[in-house]
Amino acid sequence: MSNETKHHAEYPMVHIPRGQIALRDDRIKKEWQAEIKPFLLAPYPVTMEQYCDATGQSPDSEDGDRTPAVNISWHDAIAYCNLLSQQAGLIACYCVSPDGESITWNEEADGYRLPTEAEWQYACKAGTTAYYYGELDQIAWYNENSGGRRHNVGQKAPNAWGLYDMLGNVWEWCYDLYDTEVYGTYRIFRGGSWAEDARGCGSTCRRRSHPTLRIDDLGFRLARSI
Repeated sequence: MSNETKHHAEYPMVHIPRGQIALRDDRIKKEWQAEIKPFLLAPYPVTMEQYCDATGQSPDSEDGDRTPAVNISWHDAIAYCNLLSQQAGLIACYCVSPDGESITWNEEADGYRLPTEAEWQYACKAGTTAYYYGELDQIAWYNENSGGRRHNVGQKAPNAWGLYDMLGNVWEWCYDLYDTEVYGTYRIFRGGSWAEDARGCGSTCRRRSHPTLRIDDLGFRLARSI
């Protein structure tokens, strides 16, 4: 029986079971454990078609509607989650201050949101322990096989939980702040991209940037709380 449950016409979501995951920050040599509650995660990154349908924007790329949406800042992704929640009749997860700078997450809300870093890594690994959840050429678009561009979602093999493109194709924003004492408002993104080398496309590779960053190999994936 499939663990995929449709909650919105355009957004089937995969049920991710509860569990535990170990995270590590190589910069400061710190490790910690995170408890994961069951949650829902989209099997693909948000596509250009999905993003433009909800926002009314026109695609800015000739790569195709089924390619992951890119040039999306963290703030853009938050706004999209709230917009989609509103359109679907769900409670928006994020409260945004009038100046747009302060974001708080209502963890009781049932709307669309970004996964936490721990949720992302746990879902990516899908019970595996290696750096990659499969042979990289079979599961990911990266700099040695991408032809220098992003590709339609779902063309590579999924992980054991039915999630596609968790590695390669585009980086994916997570909700978490990176290190407020050193990096202020920088947010985390995970997963590697079509432009990354193999080492940058592993399940534990961590990157961060300012939440206003927009770049052509960074997108996002939707989650929902249960």
